[in-house]
Amino acid sequence: MSELGRIAAAETAARLVEPGMRLGLGTGRTMEAVLRALARRVREEGLRFTGIPTSEATAARARSLGLSLAELDAPCDLAIDGADQIERGKLRLLKGGGGALLREKIVAESAARFVVVADAAKLVDTLGVGFPLPVEVTPFGHDATARRIAALVGAPVLRQRDGAPFRTDNGNFILDCPGFAPIRDPFTLDRVLRSLAGVVCTGLFLLPVERALVGHEDGRVEELLP
Repeated sequence: MSELGRIAAAETAARLVEPGMRLGLGTGRTMEAVLRALARRVREEGLRFTGIPTSEATAARARSLGLSLAELDAPCDLAIDGADQIERGKLRLLKGGGGALLREKIVAESAARFVVVADAAKLVDTLGVGFPLPVEVTPFGHDATARRIAALVGAPVLRQRDGAPFRTDNGNFILDCPGFAPIRDPFTLDRVLRSLAGVVCTGLFLLPVERALVGHEDGRVEELLP
């Protein structure tokens, strides 16, 4: 994992933001670098935009940096977010390591443009290899939902934090499912999982991505198009 590459990609993404934009702000370590780059543009250039955060953590960090925020009451012009995995060639994504997958997906789907920022370590040939698929589920009946996912060979594990089930900002649980790897048909898998009662959202992001900005160890930023 390259910190230099992450910062370079984040700064490149921040330069895509234009005055007056409604900007979807993703969640995670890479987005922390994007927020810092945006705050610098606000200070140095007087850039003004309205951010739509995808998590309470992003909202708190953005406010601490002096960024202007609003609710998702209108479409976004652009959404910028990170990814846990980016499939080479197709720009299909696996997300949810930070637990904000539902809000991230809602904001991304509201945006006219969706740009992904990551370091080169996030590029993979096939989704799911080396990273379990997160599935957000309702707390009610989560054991029954997990059994139904297990029947699909998902091998779900309830995500924990400090000895208790991790709760998303929506109050839901997350099942991490390594058993689906390699995910060769993500569209079918996503459809099957979402058909199960109790499943709220999966970490498969299959919506169109405008581009992926991938940072490398030498500071070079590679732009990948679908």
